[in-house]
Amino acid sequence: RDTILVEAAHCHCAQDHSGFSDGNWEAPDRWYLALLGFAEHFRTSSPPKIRLCVHCLQAVFQFKPPQRIEARTHLQLGSVLYHHTKNSELARSHLEKAWYISQQLPQFEDVKFEAASILSELFCQQNLVDSAKPLLRKAIQISQQTPYWHCRLLFQLAQLHTLEKDLVSACDLLGVGAEYARVVGSEYTRALFLLSKGMLLLMERKLGEVHPLLTLCGTIVENWQGNPIQKESLRVFFLVLQVTHYLDAGQVKSVKPCLKQLQQCIQTISTLQDDEILPTNPADLFHWLPKEHMCVLVYLVTVMHSMQAGYLEKAQKYTDKALMQLEKLKMLDCSPILSTFQVILLEHIIMCRLVTGHKATALQEISQVCQLCQQSPRLFTNHAAQLHTLLGLYCISVNCMDNAEAQFTTALQLTTHQELWTYIVTNLASVYIREGNRHQELYNLLERINPDHNFPVSSHCLRAAAFYIRGLLSFFQGRYNEAKRFLRETLKMSNAEDLNRLTACSLVLLGHIFYVLGNHRESNNMVVPAMQLASKIPDMSVQLWSSALLKDLNKALGNGMDAHEAAQMHQNFSQQLLQDHIAACSLPEHNLISWTDGPPPVQIQAQNGPTTSLASLL
Repeated sequence: RDTILVEAAHCHCAQDHSGFSDGNWEAPDRWYLALLGFAEHFRTSSPPKIRLCVHCLQAVFQFKPPQRIEARTHLQLGSVLYHHTKNSELARSHLEKAWYISQQLPQFEDVKFEAASILSELFCQQNLVDSAKPLLRKAIQISQQTPYWHCRLLFQLAQLHTLEKDLVSACDLLGVGAEYARVVGSEYTRALFLLSKGMLLLMERKLGEVHPLLTLCGTIVENWQGNPIQKESLRVFFLVLQVTHYLDAGQVKSVKPCLKQLQQCIQTISTLQDDEILPTNPADLFHWLPKEHMCVLVYLVTVMHSMQAGYLEKAQKYTDKALMQLEKLKMLDCSPILSTFQVILLEHIIMCRLVTGHKATALQEISQVCQLCQQSPRLFTNHAAQLHTLLGLYCISVNCMDNAEAQFTTALQLTTHQELWTYIVTNLASVYIREGNRHQELYNLLERINPDHNFPVSSHCLRAAAFYIRGLLSFFQGRYNEAKRFLRETLKMSNAEDLNRLTACSLVLLGHIFYVLGNHRESNNMVVPAMQLASKIPDMSVQLWSSALLKDLNKALGNGMDAHEAAQMHQNFSQQLLQDHIAACSLPEHNLISWTDGPPPVQIQAQNGPTTSLASLL
């Protein structure tokens, strides 16, 4: 629809009904179509010859064309200049003229509303949001007899409010869109509006409104009979919301049936042929995401699940597949959502690397996220807190506790997301516990993430982690019975939802407590399964810890061979961690640990070598 020749065909049809006789139009028709033909030829050349395309379109005005051709040519020029050049002022001038002229012409909806849509995009690009909003509102007000454009403009204004974090206004507009779609007989687009509203309600944590809305959406999606790809894409949207809702709640076991359905659904879509037949209802002319984007999204939520559940090799496998797919897509498609997918995938795989003992690789991937954020201010705004959190986790892994504290403190200042805030506070508390001399700050933090009383979020996983942090503190303070109570609570919660990493950490810490208390048999009963689970994840730190305990336990129990084997394992893990530690701290990217203000640094200076202590690792 956005090629110039197709628009010319629309224009030609409009001319035939505009009151001019064939004789009056015979000559202008030929020059007009000739100029459009040249313009389209230059636009679609490889590489595009945009300057020549613009010259051809500007030549149309030399013939003093009637208003319909004048308005359409202004739209075409504005669109070409907006999409292919940096001359935004000239693009704006043409689009404003197209919008002004087209409002005075009857039955000229496509030009009128496309001009409004592109002009509002341009205003947003120029940070003139207050100019974009009234323009879109006016276009929405006068487009009620044109279902396609009315729905599209409602989506556009809702998107604008969402980018401004005004989710209440966005939800209201999506509700209006859902009701309008119902009235014009488009259950498909009604479902798109409602699912989009459900997504925003999940972001706002309005769970009381989400549940009935998702139930309604499920019924609409199952009952709708239409294009198979459109139906399956609605099911993917619906299931993605369900899966992310479970994952936000830290329920990685409960989510499995939904995740399996989602994976089957995307397999079904990949086997379906795209149907070229357009829907008969113009309000149905929408799709949620291209098929290829949906595939990447399903990989992404699978990675999120694998990371939370502690299946880190599986997370690695799906991340590799998704990133490979993204690289192919980004060669042909510059959609911003692809960079967002890439950043979220990298954020998850970085956490995996830190757990599996690949800190140097994690650091290079953190640098990669920095580079992606440098290319997009909006991406950086949305992911700055996560980026500093990842740097904080890296700092913990290389025992740079002061830097870890600085990174987490910066991240807390940058986020309003309750789950992320709780995650950061939990990790900052672990830093204070390790430092051992930050008692008042630690108690202030722990009071804000008390798992027994007014826990700030509904996440099962984060609440289980808060119990673990309490257990860790009690262990360091020598209050072993209290520590056991907290850790058993963590174990109960982590077993209920298959949170393997928390299970492994709790088992090895309980094993350590029983060892200190002299209960070697009970200690062994904890440490052996901890080691097995840590090997399966694999979690290098828990393996190191478990092997050290197994060495001492087997000595105490008189199992010389087993003690020797455990000592050998401990030596191997120590060497691997030591080599990785040196490699990471020797990278120029290691200096990112000092960055706590402003956008990511462009140049990272190399340093001489590792400056951090290895004592806590070994």
